[in-house]
Amino acid sequence: MRMRRAILAVLAASGLAALGAAPAEAVGTRYPFCLQGDEYPGLSHCTFTSYEQCQATASGRFLYCIANPFYIGESEPPPAAYRPLRGRTLPPAPGYGRY
Repeated sequence: MRMRRAILAVLAASGLAALGAAPAEAVGTRYPFCLQGDEYPGLSHCTFTSYEQCQATASGRFLYCIANPFYIGESEPPPAAYRPLRGRTLPPAPGYGRY
């Protein structure tokens, strides 16, 4: 009986911890340039707004700068939202009546 309660308590605590965790932001999509090298493998240090800023940080170290392939610029439109098929319209939202 004690073992069952202990297992249920652990499961409940882990479930609450999972619910309370905030989702992580998309990695590396905010800045256009990244440092790469032995100190920063992969796209782990994409925090530069200009190539010159990245080069200044990489200077004197075994690092180099690359363009961030996952960067989403401000001028690009956001991903397309849901669109109904041509010739079909969505029903009005509840409580708003007709368009």
